[in-house]
Amino acid sequence: MKRRSVAVLSAGIIGSSLVLAGCGSTSTPSTGSSQAVKSPVGNVAVVALAPQTSPNWWFPVVASTAYSDLNSQMQSLMYVPLIHISKTDGIDYKRSLASNVTWNSTGTVYTITLNKKWHWSNGQPVTSADVVWTTQLMLAASSGASSLPWGYGGAGIGGIPTRWKSVTAEGPYKVVVTLTQPSNPQWFLHNGLGQILPAPKSVWDIHKNIDNELKFIQSVANDPGSKYFDVVDGAFKFDAAASKTNNQYWTFVPNPNYDGHKASISKLIYKYETSSSAEFADLKTQKVNVGFLPPSLWNSRGELTADKFSTVYLFGFNYLQPNYNAKAPGGFGQIISHRYVREALEMGIDQQGMINSLFHGHGVVEFGPIPSKPPTQFDDPNLTNPAPFNPQAGKKLLEAHGWKLVNGVMTKNGQKLAFTLDYVSGSNTITDQVQLMKQDWAQEGIQVTLLSQPFDTIISDANQGDPTKWQLDWWGGGWTYEPDYYPTGGGLFGTGSAANYGGYSSSTMDSLIKKTYEPGTASQITARMDAYQAWAVKDLPVIWVPWTPTFSEVATYVHGVNSAFNPIEDLNYPNYWTINH
Repeated sequence: MKRRSVAVLSAGIIGSSLVLAGCGSTSTPSTGSSQAVKSPVGNVAVVALAPQTSPNWWFPVVASTAYSDLNSQMQSLMYVPLIHISKTDGIDYKRSLASNVTWNSTGTVYTITLNKKWHWSNGQPVTSADVVWTTQLMLAASSGASSLPWGYGGAGIGGIPTRWKSVTAEGPYKVVVTLTQPSNPQWFLHNGLGQILPAPKSVWDIHKNIDNELKFIQSVANDPGSKYFDVVDGAFKFDAAASKTNNQYWTFVPNPNYDGHKASISKLIYKYETSSSAEFADLKTQKVNVGFLPPSLWNSRGELTADKFSTVYLFGFNYLQPNYNAKAPGGFGQIISHRYVREALEMGIDQQGMINSLFHGHGVVEFGPIPSKPPTQFDDPNLTNPAPFNPQAGKKLLEAHGWKLVNGVMTKNGQKLAFTLDYVSGSNTITDQVQLMKQDWAQEGIQVTLLSQPFDTIISDANQGDPTKWQLDWWGGGWTYEPDYYPTGGGLFGTGSAANYGGYSSSTMDSLIKKTYEPGTASQITARMDAYQAWAVKDLPVIWVPWTPTFSEVATYVHGVNSAFNPIEDLNYPNYWTINH
């Protein structure tokens, strides 16, 4: 979900089953055959979406409620980023609107020079006016003003909006961003400027008023067939005529005026899937040629005779989201605010058992916000799990804090340790995982009711739009670090930040996160990141679950899917795909 991170979800948010294809750590035909075959559907790539998920926000400044990796994928097809993040978490200026970025010694002023090669599909150049206007939308939507129709998913990441003093154009190809305080340039380059995905000002700026403009954008954000989405600078354009109106599939065609690597495929289709088994059937019958193997159907993978199997670990982590809000049903917010309760919940999750039985040995036990896979410079190998799986220890921990078992349920001062876990529907594996959690939590005297919900419903409820509707949420995925490519946690765990959906608040966490934004020596910057990570491990702002790879399936006649995939961004680049047809 993502990127949405803030990502929000989209951040920053995504799950192992939500990625469409990955840069494989292994890559073999499911049947053991590598014989080249031709596409039965011609020069067309048909991509399976995760079960019961669909894009619902197409404008590149995204509402927090719509910040998912899927929406980011759609936007990345149509718009070129100001800063393109590479597979190694660096900057690739060849694929960026910016040709370079420079900054002053204190990291307060950033000068962005645009590459003059980029044009919109109507022939007009991409200019500083587009960058400034889009950035102003981001800042306004992040301000928290009650008059605005949505909160931007990037608030809290890259200092948006509080750290930004001004953004101005100096001629058609230069933008100057001035900050209010000294900042770590690499953090700001990755998490501030890296968020900007400019839209064409000449097409969208029809109201000349930010509030009214945001309201208008909101009204058409989920209508990719609108004329306002006709003008893009990305590799693909949405084909409204070829896309069904009943949200069954979404079709793109190459943008003939794209100034980057032009697509060789003639059409790109994203297909809605009702369930994991339906997606598997589509793979088997070649109705889709880029998809995923549901872990629950691992033993049936040999039936996919025309596909190659691969795995990948994205840069992120997986978690359950608690609702800390005072309005959470049943006083859940007050209960979960105690760290020992979160520790007990963590002790009731058999992560290694899930990895072994449900993911066939693929996965890592998670207990912090920076994963051990894929290996990066940010992981601290000296950290240890403070709450490993041990239901009996979890039960004793609760009893030590005054909880007593009454009719099988932990009770204290008349309040029961009972809650509802809302989880994403459509995945057999996720259903198996939550059933296992329920059984193990019962050993601790924790009573859980399971409720499956569509992806969009869970994301909407978890956004604190109505904290009275939920207690513990799991959208089946977690968080990948985009657009917070420098993984400080500001958008996730900072008090009031946009992707802090549960309302977690810790002054210690806030202080440690803020220190990662400050300039300093290499050793100082590393020490600050380690200190933040250590506190997140200790305090459990969320409930960690295993970090597992994508099981990717790609038809043998489709080439370049794995090599073009960016695991840092969690984005596919179909303009680099080719098909035997």
